[in-house]
Amino acid sequence: MSMNLKNTISRTIRHRFTRPDQQLLHGSSLPLSTLLHSPHNFTFTSPYCKISCFLSHPTSLSFLQESRLFKNCAFFDCNVGFKGSFGLFNFVGFRKDLIFRPRGFCSVGGNEGCSDLDEGQSGSVLESEKSEEDLREVERVCKVIEESFALDRNMEVGLDECGIRLSHSLVVDVLERFKHASNTAFRFFCWVGNQAGFIHDSRTYNAMLMIMGKMKEFGTMSTLVEEMGEKGVLDVETFQIVIQAFADSQVRMKAVEIFDLIEKYKVEVDVKTVNCLLDAFGRAKLVKEALVLFWKLEQRFTPDLLTYTVLINGWCKVRNFDEARRVWREMIDKGFKPDVVAYNTMLRGFLDDKKVSNAIKLFEVMKTEGPTPNVQSYSIMIRDFCKQKMMDRAVEYFEEMVDYGCEPDTAVYTCLITGFGNLNKMDKVFGLQKQMKERGCPPNVQMYNALIKLMTSRKMRKDAVSIYKEMVQCGIQPNIDTYNIMMKSYFETRNFDMGFAAWEEMNQKGCCPNYISYNLFIGGLVKQGRSVEACKYLEEMIEKGMKAPQIDYNKFSADCSRANKPQILEELAQKTRFSGRLEVSDYLSRRAENKGGVKSREV
Repeated sequence: MSMNLKNTISRTIRHRFTRPDQQLLHGSSLPLSTLLHSPHNFTFTSPYCKISCFLSHPTSLSFLQESRLFKNCAFFDCNVGFKGSFGLFNFVGFRKDLIFRPRGFCSVGGNEGCSDLDEGQSGSVLESEKSEEDLREVERVCKVIEESFALDRNMEVGLDECGIRLSHSLVVDVLERFKHASNTAFRFFCWVGNQAGFIHDSRTYNAMLMIMGKMKEFGTMSTLVEEMGEKGVLDVETFQIVIQAFADSQVRMKAVEIFDLIEKYKVEVDVKTVNCLLDAFGRAKLVKEALVLFWKLEQRFTPDLLTYTVLINGWCKVRNFDEARRVWREMIDKGFKPDVVAYNTMLRGFLDDKKVSNAIKLFEVMKTEGPTPNVQSYSIMIRDFCKQKMMDRAVEYFEEMVDYGCEPDTAVYTCLITGFGNLNKMDKVFGLQKQMKERGCPPNVQMYNALIKLMTSRKMRKDAVSIYKEMVQCGIQPNIDTYNIMMKSYFETRNFDMGFAAWEEMNQKGCCPNYISYNLFIGGLVKQGRSVEACKYLEEMIEKGMKAPQIDYNKFSADCSRANKPQILEELAQKTRFSGRLEVSDYLSRRAENKGGVKSREV
């Protein structure tokens, strides 16, 4: 390792970050997370809570399963239903006595967690590449699981009886469908592992780890990682998932724990592995941890161009742009010629640092000296100009991109559509849509979600429904963001019937509600004075492993008292405590003692 790089690491490892973190923009797709968010997002996980080391969980998976799962899951009456066609296509009125049938857990899948440096690449198999027989088998298994809840049957017995043709690909697909229902996913995972002739591999373990990480089930994650190590199926993706899970929960995971696992199970370490781990730490804004890992492994690999690029990206993530530029200069000094990924990383860094002139200069260098800017490069520039409402500059870069023979993709069009939409220039928005069709550039779910968001934010809700219909007619499956955007819009304007219609259609389409969905839906019920009914959905989401929703607990408690059910919160707190959700139980108990207390805040 070069002395310059080592000195840089030595100097910066002691550096205390004082600048606020900021999520960098990706050039490959519209960041829908910025379109939908709750203003007071809270978590029951303390940012400084003590998490046990991975190596200290010898608990067997069978015992873990018994302790996690409910022996008598409570589901709701399914005797009442809707008649005839229903939903956003043919809305015929929503019954005031909202049905309480078991919710479908299935969700429409998508790739998550792609690296900034991957340029949107993924190794997973696309739905279109799978055979009809494979897709039908996945749907059949999901239906068996859903019906077991609807009929209050034992899920495992139902799976035993249906004769599943097990494969690792099928298991991954089913887990993806149940990714918001960790208890259900884990039961299926354990059932599969007990089937004769089937052995979990790194793909199925990692799919389960991804779900547990999002639900902050760190004990289960630790046990699974230990099992993977014993079976010799640990891979770099495992470590990436673990790193991201701890980062998302605001736990500053020590790199030495990852290093200990690598040493204990003799995981092969080469430059590719190290780069992936450094990238995972960088994307998680754990740059100091990345540098510790770098030091631990410095004698076992030789840094390459991607190593420097990953470090640059990490420094940009934590907004230490001086350090990013220093690593860039050293990369040049060591004789590495930056590729388009490295240039794109610096472009993002300059723009995030509000150094637009520097980004433009760097872009010009790319055009004159190489590497030639790609779609990602132009997307980065266009996105920033749209964000700054400098649409003339954005259009200039778009036209230049076309003149250079660089075919614009859907992400670029989405940036421009959003930019013009935010300026209320809807004629430009519709013109871009038309141009996309003429160029043969197919729309995707992100673009449609952006359009729906634009329409709902401008009170053009009929247009939003029309776009939704067009989306479905084009064969594009709406995702959870689609329905959340529509529910949020309707409930904000107290159009409860349409908000409930969006919820029902989401479930009918097999899209599993996530935390935001439940939060919006339960909040809508409470606003309408239907808190007793809301309690059933509140219980449902907690049983799925989610935290308590952000609702007006004052109104919730008052409504329950008027309905002669003042003890609902206490009963729910007791039930969650019995199921092991102690933090949620304590939270609900405090709400009950305070008669609901203030509108939910971070705990």
